[in-house]
Amino acid sequence: MKLLAVIPARAGSKRVPGKNVRPFHGRPMLGWPVQAALDSNLFHTVMVSTEDEAVARIACAEGAEVPFLRSSATADDRAGLMSVLAEVLETWEARGEAFDAVCCLLATAALATPARLREGLSLYRMGDWDGVYPVLAYPHPIERAMRRETDGRTTLIDPVEAETRTQDLEPAWHDAGQFYWLSPEVIRTRRSVLTARCATLTLSEMEAQDIDTEDDWRLAEMKFVLMRDRSGSP
Repeated sequence: MKLLAVIPARAGSKRVPGKNVRPFHGRPMLGWPVQAALDSNLFHTVMVSTEDEAVARIACAEGAEVPFLRSSATADDRAGLMSVLAEVLETWEARGEAFDAVCCLLATAALATPARLREGLSLYRMGDWDGVYPVLAYPHPIERAMRRETDGRTTLIDPVEAETRTQDLEPAWHDAGQFYWLSPEVIRTRRSVLTARCATLTLSEMEAQDIDTEDDWRLAEMKFVLMRDRSGSP
């Protein structure tokens, strides 16, 4: 299989400014998913998709390729992930390059590992899947979710299970926001990875951290250190 790794990395981030290239444990944040992809030895090409020349230079210094920049249509924060990936595939195909599968790693996936990337590919190959991505368990039953008013009053969003013991409620999962193995067809048709025929692999809470706030960033730093200590990595 000819495999492509794509790390989308826009220059702009409103909630955590510059997070894709902000220093994270000794290197720009996007350098960690680039390294995981390279160390997996799976990919024909590991590239960063960006509209920004400065981000492109950083990506190349970290070992990725930036064979072309994004168009203005996919350069703002309203462009969906599938549109970004579709443009990447279309540009490669115009150059005579085709890929059997694409792995999209998010630029802030500093906790992604080569082993998990290989596990995801193995699962993708085992079945007739449109894609594979990792998930995390919600830490508390979603049936206990509450709506909070501005005056502090709270009510259950769905009171049906109000009297059910939490241990008797069904576990729920959410996208870990780390990487996605995808078929080119899913990307071309712009189908959401969450509604396509996808399989999932489960991560522990220590293995992933979405980064939307400064607190998220600090949690990611702590998890990164703990995971490296656990694995024995320097």
